[in-house]
Amino acid sequence: DATAAQIEQLCREAITHGFGAVCVNSYWVKFCQKTLIGSQVKTAATIGFPLGAASSKAKRAETKRAIKDGAVEIDMVINVGELKSGNLVAVARDIRGVVLEAHQHQAIVKVIIETCLLTDEEKVTACLIAMEAEADFVKTSTGFSTGGATVEDVALMRSVVGDKLGVKASGGIRSFDDAIRMVDAGANRIGASSGIRIVEEELQQER
Repeated sequence: DATAAQIEQLCREAITHGFGAVCVNSYWVKFCQKTLIGSQVKTAATIGFPLGAASSKAKRAETKRAIKDGAVEIDMVINVGELKSGNLVAVARDIRGVVLEAHQHQAIVKVIIETCLLTDEEKVTACLIAMEAEADFVKTSTGFSTGGATVEDVALMRSVVGDKLGVKASGGIRSFDDAIRMVDAGANRIGASSGIRIVEEELQQER
């Protein structure tokens, strides 16, 4: 339910604090791109968000539109139901379609596996499929389901992908200490709506 004013504030805060990117629903990409002109902050678009249950064709079309509007990072949600059904070919094709669309425009893809809904075995499988599909990152969570990132899940994901993919911890990271724990577990990207609080706490600790 974010308003245009709130999205603009998000962009201004990202510029002020030097965040890597703003991550928004694909509808807001063009708006963010205009607001961020002249800054180093990138625009990331969520695809098939937050359920992942859109058709693969729709996800690819949404990716194409988001990139045309200015997104250089794509955060897509896997088809969780197909993964849990054991239809791994469908999951792989779903991811691969988005990766192919994004990579031909030099955009990176982060695959959200929604760890809170998966068994450890399913988490491993999802990471292996994302790696096989040549995604750039695996990401823990949308932040809209029953739970967010955990140290255990981040460590598991890093153990599976090694140094071949990035690991983004997202969902429920609300403090500097939370962020550090995720980094120590293997995350090299943090997704948080509490970014300002995190950097302010870091500055306080440095003093």
